[in-house]
Amino acid sequence: MKILVDNGHGVETPGKRSPDGRLREYQYCRDIAAALVERLKAAGYDAQLLVPEIRDVPLNKGTDTRVKRVNNICVQLGAANVLLVSIHNNAAGSKGQWLTARGWSGYVAQNASANSKRLAECLADAAAAQGLKVRKPLATQKYWVQSLAICRETKCPAVLTENLFQDNRQDVDYLLTAEGRAAIVQLHFVGILNYLNTK
Repeated sequence: MKILVDNGHGVETPGKRSPDGRLREYQYCRDIAAALVERLKAAGYDAQLLVPEIRDVPLNKGTDTRVKRVNNICVQLGAANVLLVSIHNNAAGSKGQWLTARGWSGYVAQNASANSKRLAECLADAAAAQGLKVRKPLATQKYWVQSLAICRETKCPAVLTENLFQDNRQDVDYLLTAEGRAAIVQLHFVGILNYLNTK
């Protein structure tokens, strides 16, 4: 199984940072993604960063896109032999102010496969096991459904994770600690392995 880890956004993407500038989503998510890939490889899994560049590789513009990168690998290996997790930080607003929304959430597309939904559930369970507040649309549904190109247009099971809020002071304080970073890496590692063990 090829595990693709996508890190959200790039250095030139506007906004995408905490109001005080301590957390910049492009850098934080790259750090988490790189640590996750290293951890998966150390455990013997075939893991790869989807976007090693610091620039913002777009989703569906031109020939060098995130979606095309995923789907090219799906063609080479078979979509059943690939999975994708896209790592982000959430935000409740866009005006650079501290807000009150908190917590972790996972997203799948409207056309999500049963495997995508199961992967999202495994990640949500792993987030809860780390003591994180898991945001759910319904008490019985552990993931949100949204039209996100990285999940909608890719051919393999795909989940986008929103790892706490970059405009909540408490979330940012936690994310930037060694404990917080370790928890975010751990939840992805355990969630992916638990998903693979269900296959």
